[in-house]
Amino acid sequence: MAMASVTVRVDESIKEEAARIAESFGFDLSSVTRAFYRQMVRERAIPLNITTPLPNEESLRAIEEADRIIAEGKPGYKTVEELMEALEA
Repeated sequence: MAMASVTVRVDESIKEEAARIAESFGFDLSSVTRAFYRQMVRERAIPLNITTPLPNEESLRAIEEADRIIAEGKPGYKTVEELMEALEA
């Protein structure tokens, strides 16, 4: 089987940390990359767990406040102008 080379550009600190993690399992980065490609082909999928980051504390407070406002039945704003007037008050 013919072999091909792959060049990947990645931040040096990410590469170093990834290498440390791979080495802690007894692998080098090339072995991990080959295993990743083989798993992609075998599963016909990209084996990554891609998720949306959890909201930070400020966002969680804003969500809670919005939920409270909705639950209390406070009136919303029909136009941007109404909102701006309420903010200026």
